[in-house]
Amino acid sequence: MMEHPGFSVPLARLLGHREIGAQELADRAGLAAGEVHAVLAGNNPGEGLLRRLAPALNFRAVDLFILAGLAVPEDMAPLDATAAQSIASAVTDAVRLPAAGRRELLQMIRSMPQEERCSRFSPKSLMPLTGGPGAWVIRMLQYRNLNWTGMARTLAFVTPTYLSAATYGVIGSGRKALSPRLVTDFAALLGIDARELATLTGVALRGRPAPPSPEAVDAAEFLWAARQLSAAQAQHVSELARSLRRG
Repeated sequence: MMEHPGFSVPLARLLGHREIGAQELADRAGLAAGEVHAVLAGNNPGEGLLRRLAPALNFRAVDLFILAGLAVPEDMAPLDATAAQSIASAVTDAVRLPAAGRRELLQMIRSMPQEERCSRFSPKSLMPLTGGPGAWVIRMLQYRNLNWTGMARTLAFVTPTYLSAATYGVIGSGRKALSPRLVTDFAALLGIDARELATLTGVALRGRPAPPSPEAVDAAEFLWAARQLSAAQAQHVSELARSLRRG
């Protein structure tokens, strides 16, 4: 079983890639330099520190919690896990729309009122792995409200990666290593720079990766915005996306 390396490892890699020191990060986050040094030395970060580091690093806070191996706070979780199927369908239809249609649909998603949370979000377990690169990226996708089937469908539509749904579980459990191609395609759907995700996961890319397609960029935005949709709202968006594509 692979043990989680601790947040100090991915944080140090990211700061090294960006050529940022602990003092500069502390200044950006409004923290004392000693707090950042302590984390880099192996101390476990608290929830408040991670929330403050996220905007300073220009990272989603939920992704930092995952990188730290900590439970994601409920306010950062998708609203409704049962919306996953409709969200995947909406994204795969939306990315086949012209750019103007994609922008219209994204604007509508962002304008929808947020409903009450009815249950606690509980993503499928990635055991036997307790931490590591494969678990990180799959968990990040789970917190975009994609189950394994949704990952398979969405990645196949917006990137060159075409894998079975079960393979995503294998990646998350550490039984299939991340490749440069997988890192690049996961990064596109997560809205993370591919070189930075490669740095975080310790995967060497073969040259400078091409920028993600406009469709992939929009898919990442759709997934992030749709996290706050209920199942009924997600189904409405899915039906509208399908209607716009056919019309």
